[in-house]
Amino acid sequence: MKQVFKLLRFVKPYWQKSIVSLILLVIVVVLDLAIPRLVQHIIDQGILAGDMQEVWFTFLLMLAISIASTIFAIGNNNFSVQVGEKVARDLREALFLKVQSFSYGNLDRLQTGQLMVRLSSDSGAILRVVQISLRIGTRAPLLMVGSIILMFITDRGLAMIMLPLLLATSAIIVFFVVKMRPLFLTMQEKLDRLNTILQENIAGVRVVKAFVRADREAERFKAANEDFTERNIRVVEFMSIMGPALSACVNVGIVVVIWAGGLQAVHGGLTTGQLVAFVNYLQTIISPLMIMAFLANVWAAGIVSAERINEVLETLPQVQDAPGAPALPESALPRVVFEKVGFHYHDSNETMVLAGIDLIAEPGQTVAILGSTGAGKSTLVNLIPRFYDVTAGRILIDGQDVRRVRQDSLLGRIGVVPQETVLFSGTVRDNIRYGRPEASEEEVVAAAQAAQAHDFILELPEGYDTRVEERGVNLSGGQKQRLAIARALLTRPAILILDDSTSSVDVETETKIQAALETWMKGCTCFVVAQRISTVLKADKIVVVDKGRIAAEGTHRQLLQSSPIYQEIYASQLGNGTEGA
Repeated sequence: MKQVFKLLRFVKPYWQKSIVSLILLVIVVVLDLAIPRLVQHIIDQGILAGDMQEVWFTFLLMLAISIASTIFAIGNNNFSVQVGEKVARDLREALFLKVQSFSYGNLDRLQTGQLMVRLSSDSGAILRVVQISLRIGTRAPLLMVGSIILMFITDRGLAMIMLPLLLATSAIIVFFVVKMRPLFLTMQEKLDRLNTILQENIAGVRVVKAFVRADREAERFKAANEDFTERNIRVVEFMSIMGPALSACVNVGIVVVIWAGGLQAVHGGLTTGQLVAFVNYLQTIISPLMIMAFLANVWAAGIVSAERINEVLETLPQVQDAPGAPALPESALPRVVFEKVGFHYHDSNETMVLAGIDLIAEPGQTVAILGSTGAGKSTLVNLIPRFYDVTAGRILIDGQDVRRVRQDSLLGRIGVVPQETVLFSGTVRDNIRYGRPEASEEEVVAAAQAAQAHDFILELPEGYDTRVEERGVNLSGGQKQRLAIARALLTRPAILILDDSTSSVDVETETKIQAALETWMKGCTCFVVAQRISTVLKADKIVVVDKGRIAAEGTHRQLLQSSPIYQEIYASQLGNGTEGA
């Protein structure tokens, strides 16, 4: 319950509607509990006494109470639905914003499928808990307590006979709630696994088809689906025991009441109306007990979902602003310095991905980073915008440690074209303007021209207004990369990071992009990560990274003479010549 109480802050903004809903519910319960008492009255004072006037008066009063109860119940339902839906909306928004605040390290740990389940299934479980708590979740225990009190008022002896049975039914409910929590937790974990496989396959369906792995993926999904189904069946089978167990207890109680109450009525110790009222109150308890059985399932699922939601909400971003951090001072051409930088991906003593990196990018310089796959090139540039924090050493921009300035001011100065191009639903123009929605049409076209994207955009059915389909499937890899470059250029960053951003275009297009970028690069400090040596030939400084360390740095001509690794890369790609392209 502690996990559920932590989420009460989402109900607080709607406390007024919640109070009104509960007040209406209390009125409904009071009116419902009055009916058996009126039944007793109409039997003893009306039917048995032969007073038809009393019969008619009590009948009309019961009818009025029933109508009023219905009206108040509708009002309670409306308010509870409003509160529940708004709480669920706020909860989804809080989860979404929390995920947006996560650094790359947090996203490495929390898989996409898990986050999707928390945003959908788990927030839905909390919605049900809130709505039910403001409706039958409060009504059921109030009816039970009210019925027990009125049973004692009607006949203390019969009530004392029933008390142990009621305690036994309460113990059964508590037992099932406790036992169901781990079952629901396991079920949600199975659902996480199922959603992860589903998300991976929908996103990668083209790869699956290309490698003819549909049968294998079908087996993976079948296994996860079967596992989830079996767990669901176990949970439902276990829950199904509770209803009959409670019904058995209540039926035993009714038999005992009719037997003991009938004996008293025969000997004049109990009126017929009192016996009927007592049985009505006992039957009134049956419905709440069955409701409590249902609520036990909802609350058990809600507790598990609350734990999983709080896990996300309480996760601290691995990269955070230092207290009172200032904005990064603006400069047209920043100077970037790596001082003894080391890094590994997890909080452990595992092998360092980068170690002892000393590197200086002078203002306006283009620094190319070259190396084999897995050498640490992308990791190195990901440390500049603080996608990850360094494990050792520090990175300075104009003398300011990037960990001591605000992230928004840091990221506002940096333009990034990542290895994996991500486009969003919307038009081509929307995607280019993503970082600067206020950019003019002329600026959009200029950025597209620099990225060698303008010509192919004009050939699209609606030019810049062409819709980009999900994940950009209606564009080629090279076209998506060029749009990503245009998107970064439009922000006019002080620091530009191109992470293997021309790997999907042909050499001719790459040459055109480089020629067009030369003018843009003069206005910023640029880092270019590349696999092709042709990409880095004109860089002011080329850094060769090998096994997480800088193996060599210098110009193309210097490295051809001094670096065996560079010579090997050059020879493998461009032959054994000693001149640049």
